[in-house]
Amino acid sequence: MSAARFLVSGKVQGVSFRAGTRAQAAQLGLRGHARNQSDGSVEVLAAGSSAAIDALETWLRQGPSLAQVEGLLREDLTQADVPDGFRIG
Repeated sequence: MSAARFLVSGKVQGVSFRAGTRAQAAQLGLRGHARNQSDGSVEVLAAGSSAAIDALETWLRQGPSLAQVEGLLREDLTQADVPDGFRIG
């Protein structure tokens, strides 16, 4: 199992970004979370197959139709405390 942490910046709060991320993660068989950050970004933690994480990264670069992604940072993790399912917060 692979895991990665993403930090997505731009207009990503208030545009269904977290809900869209959860839907994509479920479709890809990933578990983890998507959380709003106080600076206006969204943190995404995902665990599953490498191919699924890469596919999620591709989706995160665009997000839902109302989002305007300006930046995406990825940190690959060797270990992660990842919840069952995919949570938004």
